[in-house]
Amino acid sequence: MAEANQHLIEKLGFPIGWGYPLVLIAGPCVIESRAVCHEVAGSMKKITDQLGVPYIFKASFDKANRTSVKGFRGIGMDTGLEILATVRKEFEVPVLTDVHEVGQIEKVKDAVDILQVPAFLCRQTDLLLACGKSGKIVNVKKGQFLAPWDMVRVAEKIKSTGNRDVIVTERGTSFGYNRLIVDMRGLEIMRETGCPVCFDATHSVQEPGGLGNASGGDRRSVPGLSRAAAAVGISALFWEVHPRPDQAMSDGPNMLPLSEIERALKPVLAIDRTVKGL
Repeated sequence: MAEANQHLIEKLGFPIGWGYPLVLIAGPCVIESRAVCHEVAGSMKKITDQLGVPYIFKASFDKANRTSVKGFRGIGMDTGLEILATVRKEFEVPVLTDVHEVGQIEKVKDAVDILQVPAFLCRQTDLLLACGKSGKIVNVKKGQFLAPWDMVRVAEKIKSTGNRDVIVTERGTSFGYNRLIVDMRGLEIMRETGCPVCFDATHSVQEPGGLGNASGGDRRSVPGLSRAAAAVGISALFWEVHPRPDQAMSDGPNMLPLSEIERALKPVLAIDRTVKGL
């Protein structure tokens, strides 16, 4: 089913790759508390099980690129990783989190299934190599400043370690001040990396620094962009979700509320199955 030149990731109990069912990566932007993470994970697991969607929980123990020095970054690595480990065990779902420094990887890799390289760090060679050497699946966000064809070189850095389990993620491109735009052609171009391609719909509607001391966003566009990406053809979809986005401590304006997930996801899945002939 997969394209001949694309690697198929098979470490999680379900495949991630072109031609296979869409995988959903979803969770709150940052770990605010155990209660929020468990509420999101429990709700998402129930919805995705009902719809037959492979699901990966995501949340960051630290958000190192806040707009303001006063912005909430997280609850710390030790507590954050402990919460991620409980989500992984209690809900029996794979877990993804960000790493920002080489020194974090050794500790983080034991608590999660996927290491994520944030967009602003996607060209940091030492970080990419260390993630590759961890043996974990690595998800790299394409920098807002990077052309889609440049992700070939990014992926090559990780693969040079012998680790081919790499996902490349589109999350919008800078378009003037405080605005991002998605070029859907990039999703096809990024397949040239030989890696499964993911679309991050919620960060694509972010408005970096748009609120002055914090990022803004417009979550209303998330479902439409997700459907468009599915029509182009993607292996995974990335959504940040929260029970009460307007009260979230990070990225609230672009996160989807849990109450809207099932309604937003169903048409995306229908398009994905049609495109892939599933």
